[in-house]
Amino acid sequence: MKIQLKYFLFLFFSASFYTVSSQNKSIGDVAKLKEDAIHNIQSGYTVYKDIALQIWNYAEVGYKEEKSSALLQKTLSDNGFTVKAGVAGMPTAFVASYGSGKPVIAILAEFDALPGLSQEAVPEKKPIEGKNAGHGCGHHLFGTASVAAGIEIKKMLAEKKFAGTIRVYGTPAEEGGDGKVYMVREGLFNDVDVVVHWHPGDQNAVTMDKTLAIISAKFRFHGISSHASASPERGRSALDAVEAMDNMVNMMREHVPQETRIHYVITNGGKAPNVVPDFAEVFYYVRNPDRALTQSIFERVVKASKGAAMGTETTTDYEIISGSYDLLINNTLAVAMQKNLEKVGGVTYTPQEIEFGKKLQTSFNSKYPLIESAATIKLLKPDEDAGKASTDVGDVSWTVPTVGLLAATWIPGTSGHSWQAVACGGTEIGIKGLMVAAKTMALTAIDLYTDPSLIVKAKEEFNKTRGNNFQYKALLGDRKPALNYRD
Repeated sequence: MKIQLKYFLFLFFSASFYTVSSQNKSIGDVAKLKEDAIHNIQSGYTVYKDIALQIWNYAEVGYKEEKSSALLQKTLSDNGFTVKAGVAGMPTAFVASYGSGKPVIAILAEFDALPGLSQEAVPEKKPIEGKNAGHGCGHHLFGTASVAAGIEIKKMLAEKKFAGTIRVYGTPAEEGGDGKVYMVREGLFNDVDVVVHWHPGDQNAVTMDKTLAIISAKFRFHGISSHASASPERGRSALDAVEAMDNMVNMMREHVPQETRIHYVITNGGKAPNVVPDFAEVFYYVRNPDRALTQSIFERVVKASKGAAMGTETTTDYEIISGSYDLLINNTLAVAMQKNLEKVGGVTYTPQEIEFGKKLQTSFNSKYPLIESAATIKLLKPDEDAGKASTDVGDVSWTVPTVGLLAATWIPGTSGHSWQAVACGGTEIGIKGLMVAAKTMALTAIDLYTDPSLIVKAKEEFNKTRGNNFQYKALLGDRKPALNYRD
């Protein structure tokens, strides 16, 4: 009986191991899949260039990306994906799926532009007449590359090269609207095994730098209007309250951790100098590497608003617009992606593109690397000078093991959120970086489908780093998406 039981257990565990490992392929098989993926994505260069440049021309800001989102959705639908649009209360958000079962691999796609950055695809500052926004963060490239990678993986699933599910998440309003946070809060990533993403940049590197947690809010003050010269004593200036708040917060900068970032713009300061403003609004961002500190510093900013209202005999209220976590790095996945990025390689420029880049670099007001550095791959290590930005990918990374990269879509030395970035993104310079990203993400996904142990190790690291007692709670609370935050 004991012998029979031992034999049964041996068969059971052997069968279990075979089930888990059945997708393991030989090194040669995987190498062939990767070569095919690189070739197939490159063969779609013209198609993906056209899609990216259409979105570059649309230049739609957060939650207003109707045409951009529709184009990506149609591209995925035409290639066999099932698309669910308008998810998590956001009309331009979508989830496109193909396949069934495990593993479920997700690729993030962004597509929103930035206000005030209209720019032609030329190496000198030249806004496009009649346009306000521009893709200063390269999200037209972001979304297109992610769709390209997703389509390639879908083809391999359809050809039964491996099994599982591929999803492309259309995530709107990354620039201050935090679309991904609402998708996380809605549970749309709960069954995902690994998330893959990327971002445009001026170098090629796997993301190893943490980001800053952030809370943003619009503070509104309400006063009493009056004639500013004939009867100023009857008025109570909402603009005075805004200025008083700003002054207090600026003094507070000395008394917060040095890694903190606080910045603001006055979005409404009144309409005419001879009318005491009865309404004024200021838009604040508060950031820190530690999300608990971010919350506590934000609460001090709120106190400043209340003090300003008291001192000016006005009233105040505020609306939290966005809030996102810092980025949780997964070293296991980063090592795998680094190998694939090195296989794909960087970006090389034509003589004409080099001439464009050198002319563009004359507009920089800081040191910049050689143009040829776009062809190199950065070593896998954190950058002490990086990690000063924020992203709603942070919330995703605390929910699912996540890995990402930067690809050189801009001339080296170019700052994001600049007219120079917009200019590069409207040329072949941007498209070449798009291809690096699409290929690297596809190759990384192939590793995840063909080597189950990679996902197991990534999840083990994820659970250990996050901690057993972690409970997700969105920094923006239970508010609905701020669909009109750009108005």
